[in-house]
Amino acid sequence: MNLDPVLRPWQPGDIDDLIFHGNNARVAAFMTDQFPHPYTREAAEQFINKTMQYNPAQVFAITIDDKAIGGIGIYPQNDISRMNAEIGYWLGETFWNKGIITKCIPKIVEYGFSTFDIDRIFARPFGTNIASQKALEKCGFIFEGRFKNTWIKNNERFDEMIYAIRKSD
Repeated sequence: MNLDPVLRPWQPGDIDDLIFHGNNARVAAFMTDQFPHPYTREAAEQFINKTMQYNPAQVFAITIDDKAIGGIGIYPQNDISRMNAEIGYWLGETFWNKGIITKCIPKIVEYGFSTFDIDRIFARPFGTNIASQKALEKCGFIFEGRFKNTWIKNNERFDEMIYAIRKSD
C-alpha cells in the first residue's frame, strides 16, 4: 500500500470512510467535543456538507489511494488574532505511527501561508498526545507554552499545549 497521503476536499462519497475511521473512541479522545463519538452517518453528512461550503477550502480529507483515512484543516482567526490560523488533524487508528501526519502538516502549512493573509499557524494538542507534539516538532513547529488543566474531556482535566510556526521561519 502506498503511504503517500494526498489532501483533497471532502466529498459526499467519503461518508463511509469518515464513519469507519472517525467512529473510534481512541481517535475522539484527542479531539474537541465537536468531533462526535459515536460518529454517526448524520454527523458525517453534516460535516462533509459544511466543509464543502468553505471558499477557499479549509478542511481536507487525508487520503491514501483516494480513500479518506483522516482529516486536516486550517482555521483562520479573526479580530485581533486575524494574522493567525489554527490547524487541527486526526487520523484513523490503523494509520497511526506510519509518518503520515508528518507528511500532511507541511502541506497544510504551505497551503495556509499561500492562501490566507496570515503570518503564524498554531496547533493545540492535548498535553497527553505526545505523538502529535512530536509530529509538530518534526515539522518545524516551536513549543510556545502549556496551559495546565484548561480542558475537560470525558470528565477529565487535560493540559493544552501551544505549538506554532511562523511564515518567516
